[in-house]
Amino acid sequence: MTSHPSSIVILTGAGISVESGIASFRDRDGIWARVDWRDYATPDAFARNPSKVHDFYNRRRSSVAEARPNAAHLALARLEQAFDGEFLLITQNIDHLHEAAGSRKLVHMHGELSSALCEACHQRTPWQGDMTTSSQCPACATIGRLRPDVVWFGEMPYHMERIYRALGRAELFVAIGTSGHVYPAADFVEEARHAGARTIELNLEPSETASSFDETVQGRATEIVPAFVEGLLAAV
Repeated sequence: MTSHPSSIVILTGAGISVESGIASFRDRDGIWARVDWRDYATPDAFARNPSKVHDFYNRRRSSVAEARPNAAHLALARLEQAFDGEFLLITQNIDHLHEAAGSRKLVHMHGELSSALCEACHQRTPWQGDMTTSSQCPACATIGRLRPDVVWFGEMPYHMERIYRALGRAELFVAIGTSGHVYPAADFVEEARHAGARTIELNLEPSETASSFDETVQGRATEIVPAFVEGLLAAV
């Protein structure tokens, strides 16, 4: 483990939220193993049948509404609060659990379930409850042009300039609960290594990019993430 890093970048994926009862998209028994993403997670799918796509995300929004952060989310929030250097938490997750745990130096690169994006005025606004083809944009009052503020297949993830700046300065990069299947996030470890960072993967099982990391730790997120944070804070 890197001792006394001055800058830390952490990437989290679905594996950190599974123990809070939130189903992943890409696991063998995940959401995309049960339904075809082409029907629910592309701009074309939304153009063809917006009601179908809204229903899918309404169910998803409802299913995560009562979820609570687990020990891994709480540990990362504690790390952010206790660490006095540069810190950025990047999540691929569209749930609210990092915020609920207290994380603030956070970016959602794949968007958020609790946000709406208006195709008419391009404004993003907080959103709770169901979204339909009759929903009105809070910003421009247009009806029927709201969509979930999530990044679909074929769309560019959010906050990429900020992410790459942070990776370029990172002295420690940690990936937690990620599959290594999704780009550009799967390349972040190489970006961090190129910048000279020490790289660590914490995962239930090795990801597709595990061999690119300096160190890998396997186990349940609620066990290995708090232990990692305690060790890191003891070192700094």
